[in-house]
Amino acid sequence: MSKQTRHNHSSTFKARVALAALKGDRTMAELSAHFGVHSKQIQQWKQQMQTAAPDVFETIKTRTAKDQGSDVKVLHAKIGELTMERDFLVEKLQGPAANN
Repeated sequence: MSKQTRHNHSSTFKARVALAALKGDRTMAELSAHFGVHSKQIQQWKQQMQTAAPDVFETIKTRTAKDQGSDVKVLHAKIGELTMERDFLVEKLQGPAANN
């Protein structure tokens, strides 16, 4: 009997397998044969995916709110800069015309 080596699967692979299991269009046996992973392992990854899914959306929501806050600050700074430029140019353009 030969001893099998342990496989360290990437998180991308685990996610792909778990999503395939969540779809439910194939049996565990079919998934196991297709991906070369034991059905118990697929069930564990599927359970982990279901447990962690709400956290993914909470992280995205928090990150998006932070990004929007920084975007607003950048945009306000740009508005201020453009307003100052406009005022400067208007003053320069009106200056010589007022003297003539």
